Amino acid sequence: MKTNVSPLNPIWLFLIAFATVVAAYGGKMKPLTEASFKGAGSAVELAIGLVGSMALWLGIMRVAEEAGLMQAIARAIRPVMVRLFPTVPPEHPAMSAMIMNLAANALGLGNAATPLGLKAMKELDRLNPNPGTATNAMCLFLAINTASVTLIPLEVIAVRASAGTTQPASIVLTTLIATAIGTTAAVLAAKFAARRSPDPAPVTEPTEPISNSTDDSEAIEPAVDTAPPPVLHPPSRVGQLVFGGLVLAFLGAIVQKVIRHGFGFVFSIDGFTTISNWVLPMFISGFLIYGYFRGVRVYEALTEGAKEGFEIAVRVIPFMVAIFVAIGMFRASGALELLTNLLTPVTALIGMPAEALPMALIRPLSGSGAFGFMSEIVKANPNSFLADLVSTMQGASDTTFYTLAVYFGSVAIIRTRYALPVGLFADAVSAIASVLVCRLLLPGTA
Repeated sequence: MKTNVSPLNPIWLFLIAFATVVAAYGGKMKPLTEASFKGAGSAVELAIGLVGSMALWLGIMRVAEEAGLMQAIARAIRPVMVRLFPTVPPEHPAMSAMIMNLAANALGLGNAATPLGLKAMKELDRLNPNPGTATNAMCLFLAINTASVTLIPLEVIAVRASAGTTQPASIVLTTLIATAIGTTAAVLAAKFAARRSPDPAPVTEPTEPISNSTDDSEAIEPAVDTAPPPVLHPPSRVGQLVFGGLVLAFLGAIVQKVIRHGFGFVFSIDGFTTISNWVLPMFISGFLIYGYFRGVRVYEALTEGAKEGFEIAVRVIPFMVAIFVAIGMFRASGALELLTNLLTPVTALIGMPAEALPMALIRPLSGSGAFGFMSEIVKANPNSFLADLVSTMQGASDTTFYTLAVYFGSVAIIRTRYALPVGLFADAVSAIASVLVCRLLLPGTA
């Protein structure tokens, strides 16, 4: 029987082998060696740093689940999610985890999006009849993640503001349009692939001979989650007054900020910076206080959910090491520059400047690398068309290889089926859309 091998296998090997050949001809074997060790070290450092983030956000998510907030959010957008993910039960934890992950991505909360995404993959794997093989729901979820629906790219705006860009927020509309086009392409491509490649039938293992007994009590039922609902403990009157007062005091701080600086402050450079600093604390405090008023023992629930974060973070380390080493070697060898020179005549046909092509190639490989490249371009010429273009490209897509390696690795998925081709297709569409949208809406900087 033919085994469905993950496309990550040959591509990962090609990155390393091609980088080695290019480095050999270019005399960069020493930087190549250093990059391999640096990549492995960076992967472990990132994974260790991810432990704390995973523990925090999965703990907060446990509070939200016990308070019924996740179910309420899932019900609110059930019509859309049911159409996108017909094989996932509307009330299943996977549905609410996916919703929270997509919401975090849309708001630019990368630190929260990854833990929530890993949680969603774990829940989706519970519905997987073939462990080790990606389901259509998993592939679609990752396709949407790699397309990276972004409403307001706060980090990009902050870089543009610090570099002295005249209109730092001018790329909000271009980013929104480009990411919407990329996400639509990702969904359509994933649905098309799913139609041509339905979920594989469950793999059956040899079992003991079936008894002839007709006693229904001996029938084997599928495993279900029979955990009892959490016991809620509504807060006392004193607790309601104290924490209700704190909520009102926080709302008063927002009103005071608006009165002091004017309503237009919200749409200014300082306003965007302030919002980016306020969003995470608001999410954390809001979820916990909501859980408290619903009667959840928030401290106990958070610490219980945090235990899951440690397990997942440790599980993804080998996959992160593999992808970081390959990407580091590919960049250090000079292979990226060679590939850029080869593709420049092609990208020139759609009006993409040669200086922006490395951004299109780095973005699917390395989030930090793409962010650094974008920052360098913006700081060198903050009011140029090139700066607007790379800023839009940064917010319009995500790191496909990293996302697939970490998310699939967290649940030991080896056969990724069509997830990688769909993700790369969405990346290409996002890059082309970024060029066309910037040419159309920001012609003054061209």
